[in-house]
Amino acid sequence: MSNPYGQYLGDLDPLAVLAATPARLAAIDPARYATPWAPGKWTYGQILAHLADCEVAFAFRLRQAAAEESYVVQPFDQDRWANSYANADPAAALAVFTSVRAWLLGFLRQLPAETFGKPVVHPELGDLTFRTLVEIIAGHDRNHLAQL
Repeated sequence: MSNPYGQYLGDLDPLAVLAATPARLAAIDPARYATPWAPGKWTYGQILAHLADCEVAFAFRLRQAAAEESYVVQPFDQDRWANSYANADPAAALAVFTSVRAWLLGFLRQLPAETFGKPVVHPELGDLTFRTLVEIIAGHDRNHLAQL
């Protein structure tokens, strides 16, 4: 079971990380939205747009994985999705992220413990569990928070 963002999550509780991310993103000064996090990299605003897109996709994935047996994740090409980020409204992206994340946390917190052990197949990462999907999302959050 491979988590490409495991180094960012470490031993942290993934649900606690997921719960803390919206406030950390909201603390970003809007004056920085147009600033790249490093030379040649996405701006803060583009990262917010990316996180909003990912949150919508991740929330759908987790609902599908909880509802279906042996769910196969549908990957997406983040670079193609990013083509629209230069024109995205960072404040709107933050609002979408925050709202969908709250909805996702409510969903995750009511799931029975056995759901977290359900097998899931990711075409790029192989056989995973539902819990690993949650850990990937939390590690993804921490990766981008480190950039911001």
